[in-house]
Amino acid sequence: MTATMTTTMTVDDVLARLAVAARPENLPGMARYGIDTSNAYGVAVPVLRRLAKEIGRDHALADALWQSGAHEARLLASMIADPKQVSRAQAEAWAGDFGSWDLCDQCCLNLFRKTAFAPALIEDWRTREAEFVKRAAFALIATLAVHDKKAGDEAFLAYLPALAEAADDERNFVKKAVNWALRQIGKRNRALNAAAIETAERIATRGSKAGRWIAKDALRELTGEAAHKRLKG
Repeated sequence: MTATMTTTMTVDDVLARLAVAARPENLPGMARYGIDTSNAYGVAVPVLRRLAKEIGRDHALADALWQSGAHEARLLASMIADPKQVSRAQAEAWAGDFGSWDLCDQCCLNLFRKTAFAPALIEDWRTREAEFVKRAAFALIATLAVHDKKAGDEAFLAYLPALAEAADDERNFVKKAVNWALRQIGKRNRALNAAAIETAERIATRGSKAGRWIAKDALRELTGEAAHKRLKG
């Protein structure tokens, strides 16, 4: 959670800090995990979170960092941007720049899920052709399922048909996000667990390779002993 103080840092200050913290030896491993390292420093997320806490909320700086194009600068931008100031147009522009699953997921976790228009983003992005924009729709569902403790079951029940509809998308980063969202919904409570299991079983009958993987992996977790103990508790 970032502080609310106003920073005196400039884009150049932040980029200089990232350059000092750079770990080039991390780049090959990042690339192996599907992260675009063409403009990256190799700085770990915990280091970025400490820097974000030092900076606090600074929406103008966040936008400037995003425009720099550096991977970690964009991750940091998602941590210090103000959800109350981000616009639909800005969210669309940032999503259009997604080139890695981690940038997509961090933006959804740190920023987009906290906006008033998060449900509209989900509805819009879930049918997009661009892989990481479509992933963002389901990453939003997953992060909301984990963090939005006040939302009622009906909000997540309404997302299950969208997950079933997207389950035939064979692209790796889409199917993994659909699976992620399905599992997180099913771990909220017993009623949603039953609904998510039913959805997974329905997906499994559809016959697509992606659907079978999504269903099998989700059912393994949602029907497992750990899930039942957690929900019972």
